[in-house]
Amino acid sequence: MLTVLVGLVSAVIFGTADFFGGLASRRIGSVLATPVAALSGLVLYFGIEAFLGGRLSAEAVGYGVLSGVFGAIAIGLLYACLAIGPMSILSPLTAVVSAIVPLVWALVGGETVRWTGWIGLVLGLVAIVFVAFVREREAVRLTTRALLMALGSGTAIGAFLIVIDLAPDDSGLWPMIMNRSVNAAIMLLVFAGVAIVRRARGGPGARRSGSDWRRGLWLATICGLIDATANAGLLLGVRIGDLSVMAVLTALYPIGTVILARFVLKERIAPLQIVGLVLAIAASVLLALA
Repeated sequence: MLTVLVGLVSAVIFGTADFFGGLASRRIGSVLATPVAALSGLVLYFGIEAFLGGRLSAEAVGYGVLSGVFGAIAIGLLYACLAIGPMSILSPLTAVVSAIVPLVWALVGGETVRWTGWIGLVLGLVAIVFVAFVREREAVRLTTRALLMALGSGTAIGAFLIVIDLAPDDSGLWPMIMNRSVNAAIMLLVFAGVAIVRRARGGPGARRSGSDWRRGLWLATICGLIDATANAGLLLGVRIGDLSVMAVLTALYPIGTVILARFVLKERIAPLQIVGLVLAIAASVLLALA
């Protein structure tokens, strides 16, 4: 029962972190919001690791660094698409794709996938069609750019899960610490590169008020702390229960994003899109069970 509670709470926290990340990206851009979130989460991770006492090894560092590369791509694309499109649609799409990638990896590796995996794959594809191509005039709509970003983010998240799973079990939070460090470093370099290119071209860049910058930075900081808390909850759940149970429960993370987008941002969801969202969540659970 405790494992279920921790898993559900972690899922809602993950979704809440995505919501704040999307809001931050709308104010300061995903290229800056991502490293700020990574750095704030990194501080929290160091504090937690002081109590965990995980073993720092070459494998932990190596897999952590590689996961950080995939993580930077995943979170950067995720926050970017949430900044330009409907969060209530894009978050579940990303979750479905992130669940499909480990399934494909298992198939390529010669593993036998349960029937739940095939059903989840079909449901996921149907869900994408329902939420992305609805023709109701008042429904929230996806741009091709936002859709491609969501698909790319989900793919990168799936790759991150594959790599981080290879890290040693006794490494504590060191792989995640390396992940966040690399994530922040990559996105800070990208941010600096974008700023240099804009200055060289003589463009005005994005004009935002001081209040927008301050609010955006605070939102990104809160996002990083919330996301790190969710990951700590995931680790706790794995320690006290089964990984398979936690995987299923945390696959429900879009629920938090959808609820906040619906009631805070007033995003209207068409009936067919609601069916698609339900199918997306069901697909995520079935793919996790596979």
